[in-house]
Amino acid sequence: MSTNINITVSDRFGRRCASSGSKWEPILGYSRAVRSGNTIAVTGTVGINPDGSYSPSLADQTRRSLDIIQAAIESLGGRLEHVIRTRILVTDISKWQEVASVHGQLFKDIRPAITLIQVPRLIDTDAQIEIEADAIVP
Repeated sequence: MSTNINITVSDRFGRRCASSGSKWEPILGYSRAVRSGNTIAVTGTVGINPDGSYSPSLADQTRRSLDIIQAAIESLGGRLEHVIRTRILVTDISKWQEVASVHGQLFKDIRPAITLIQVPRLIDTDAQIEIEADAIVP
């Protein structure tokens, strides 16, 4: 996991909420991840670098997004092997193999359900990917 990910956790209305400090979290009113009971839901996460930039590489953006997701899950007491589903939005589905190389390496033994969808654009014009994840902690 990347060391440049700062997650803060708070209690809100009986749930544990993780924040990654994204500029969009307070504007849209959401948390990076929310744990209710044994379920953790991670919101759509782009592969943004700590300085606000994006790598031109889709594989790098995928890795960064998954690092942020992993940090959020772990901050709420879960582990990557608890992930049961990922949803992946990309701006160019013809590059799916770049996504698969990173996702497949990380989840090769876990094998969550997955959805991969092309969208015309994401929240930042340089973002090429956004990933959601759901986890159930036993």
